[in-house]
Amino acid sequence: MIALYLMVPSSYGQNDEKRVPAIGVSFFLNDFTTAARIRASSLGAVLRDKKLAKLKEMSPGLAITYFTGLKNHLDFAGTIGGSFVSYPMPNRTFSGDRFLLEGNAQFNFKLTTEKYWVQPYLIAGVGAHKYGSYYGAFAPLGLGLKINFFDEAHFFQLRMKLPIIIFSIALA
Repeated sequence: MIALYLMVPSSYGQNDEKRVPAIGVSFFLNDFTTAARIRASSLGAVLRDKKLAKLKEMSPGLAITYFTGLKNHLDFAGTIGGSFVSYPMPNRTFSGDRFLLEGNAQFNFKLTTEKYWVQPYLIAGVGAHKYGSYYGAFAPLGLGLKINFFDEAHFFQLRMKLPIIIFSIALA
């Protein structure tokens, strides 16, 4: 009976490796120039000719993100961000930069749990944006890499997203 009693806590003693809820602040760069060059030629030509946009050709922005762990290998992230950009739209020309507000909800599918200091992950979600009187939706898909500093801070690097525009409408 004593042996059974001593085994019960060890059977339930597994630590959960879920991410704890956190809020993060991000600085990002919008690169519409490289995307336009790829559309005009091809990805191979842009890389071969070294036509990637320089930092001065990108528009900076700020975002706030709420993170929480749902399971050991699955996190949720909700982000709202803004930047002043000259947003390229087909058949539309804008004079000067306007405020681009965007928000998204995404899932991060992690290859490792929180106990590792490097965590590669896949991103999948839905989002919406507002630019002047134009509204649109997109589906952020991509790859990311999170570096954990002593369980106190996290650095996100190589967070490449491929926004797929679903629709864009104008409201007058």
